[in-house]
Amino acid sequence: MSRYRIFRNLLHTGSVLDSISARCTTRLCLELRPRLELPCQRAVHTQGGDTIFALSSGQGKCGVAVIRVSGPQAKESIHQMCSFRRFPAPKSTQLRRIRDTDTKEPIDRGLVIWFPSPESFTGEDCVEFQVHGGPAVIAAMVTSLGKLPSYRHAEPGEFTKRAFMNGKLDLTEVEGLGDLIHAETEVQRKQALRQMEGDLGKLYTDWRNRAMKAVANVEAFIDFSESDTLEEDLLCEVTAEVDRLWTEITTHLSDHRRGERLREGVHVVIVGRPNVGKSSLLNSLCQRPAAIVSPIPGTTRDIVETALNVGGYPVLLSDTAGLRETEDFIEKEGVYRALQRAKQADIKVLVIEATEFVHLLQTHSIDDIMINHLKDIGLVSRLQQNTVSPVNVQTVTKDGDLQDDANFISNVGELIVVLNKCDLISDVDLAFIEDIVQKKGCLSVCHLSCTSGHGMEEFLKVLQRRLAHVCGNPLAGSPSLTQARYRFHLEKCQGHLENYKKYMELGDVVLAAQSLRKVLFDIGKITGRITTEDILDIIFKDFCIGK
Repeated sequence: MSRYRIFRNLLHTGSVLDSISARCTTRLCLELRPRLELPCQRAVHTQGGDTIFALSSGQGKCGVAVIRVSGPQAKESIHQMCSFRRFPAPKSTQLRRIRDTDTKEPIDRGLVIWFPSPESFTGEDCVEFQVHGGPAVIAAMVTSLGKLPSYRHAEPGEFTKRAFMNGKLDLTEVEGLGDLIHAETEVQRKQALRQMEGDLGKLYTDWRNRAMKAVANVEAFIDFSESDTLEEDLLCEVTAEVDRLWTEITTHLSDHRRGERLREGVHVVIVGRPNVGKSSLLNSLCQRPAAIVSPIPGTTRDIVETALNVGGYPVLLSDTAGLRETEDFIEKEGVYRALQRAKQADIKVLVIEATEFVHLLQTHSIDDIMINHLKDIGLVSRLQQNTVSPVNVQTVTKDGDLQDDANFISNVGELIVVLNKCDLISDVDLAFIEDIVQKKGCLSVCHLSCTSGHGMEEFLKVLQRRLAHVCGNPLAGSPSLTQARYRFHLEKCQGHLENYKKYMELGDVVLAAQSLRKVLFDIGKITGRITTEDILDIIFKDFCIGK
């Protein structure tokens, strides 16, 4: 088999070390590059194929509907449906009567915009028809476009897919666009817009470019270490760059899942004993009777969940069964589910009756009250005596046993204490509670009445501050990591960078180079750019080889 065919097969399999030593890779590239069209897993979409169309604005009756056409024959829709003495200038808006492609009967009078390739959303020739948003008008437009040769209705997400294939968007921008479309709160919108505009993609592309430069340096060392064309400290520079990359990726991953929480919604769970007002608090927050309220203890058996917008932050609020010892099988299952949900929640709202709290303050410190209460309801088995932060948890298993879990509540910042039914205590007692809480300082305690609404505004302010702490500011600092798949691939990059240093310590430069190639591959899986030619471009640009 010729050297050309050997190398061609290597590029298609994507694994150099499995077929030939990496020592030969760059030399073969240099010799054969003029004869090769290196493959790229991200193929560029050409102007061949179908022309697609679809309604791009929202469904249902509306003032204006936008119908998008994209593909090699997009221009034909203008010729067939509109009358122009001269073809419209690119990106200019023209008001025209739009006619059926077959019968030439008028459909509507609307705006026509022409976007020639590559200056369009998809990178292809595109046309947008802006017509009145009545269902009959939209149906007539879609039917008329479907009559044109090689036209078909677009599949879900196909316009964005073509934009990706034509290099108009990378995968992080594509997913940011999807998040922007589905954003339900103001802070979600800000995060999604920042990602769609490419901030996250630029960060990952920078890491990829630096890793690519490192690969090129190591490849050059492998093939030309015996010549005098390379700097002596080349590998030292690569190792220093690898250390910097590892530190930056590790810092990016150590974000407490802020971006993911903001994208998916912050899980807030309401817990406490039966009949302390958990369901009433849920109903007050969502302003509708989402949960049944009854004076009978144990009314709530299963988890009642509702989505809220609190100060622009998305919240998944859960009401749970009252935590107590019970022989009722169904209620016991409800208690088990409540404890499991509380274990997974980002913020815990502990509801206590204000009258009970005031009574206990007469003889106990606030630390002792919290420790004993959390023990009594089964949340905590042991606490550090110098803080109210639980360090061990008693979780009821299906068999009724107790098991410790040291990771249930990592710090007191996850806990908000709500003293409900404060309308049943005097103003003097309220002032006494506020004085004790202010002296304590580190515990969030809110007093309110779900019946009268007193204190609800202050509780929402406390909750919003806690949400801001959990989610962070999406516009400040580096862009947030928003997807679980990003985390998966970046954690793999961490491992590859660590493997590089291990192989370098063992003196195996070939395997070290392969570890760096894997970094490129995993970052490329995030952004959607995976190619071998990028490495060769750097080799040819940065090294005076063969002089």
